[in-house]
Amino acid sequence: MSLDPDAFFSALAHPLRLRTLILLHQEHELCVCELTHSLGVAQPMISRHLAQLREARLVRDRREALWVHYALHPELPAWARRVLADAAAGLAGQAPYQHDRAALAAMPRRAVPKCCA
Repeated sequence: MSLDPDAFFSALAHPLRLRTLILLHQEHELCVCELTHSLGVAQPMISRHLAQLREARLVRDRREALWVHYALHPELPAWARRVLADAAAGLAGQAPYQHDRAALAAMPRRAVPKCCA
């Protein structure tokens, strides 16, 4: 997969997209309800940013019943994965990234099968 570096770094430049990509790097796959809960944003807002990330081929989605799950694109180049890994490691203990993971871990009904039933 050829990834446009300008599109990649442009995606990282927006705080919500950066937080989303870091969460997806750490968690591997999340549904929209998990992202809205952990990031504290409304569904239309996160969906708009996820669409931009999908169009840039940074994430892929899959539908399961009523839920849409997102993950980093499986063909994301190694250099882009390293950038995300380094960013996640460097920012893990800082706000808002630390809060995002804590909110996700504390999400009620997260362990229920079929996502956020």
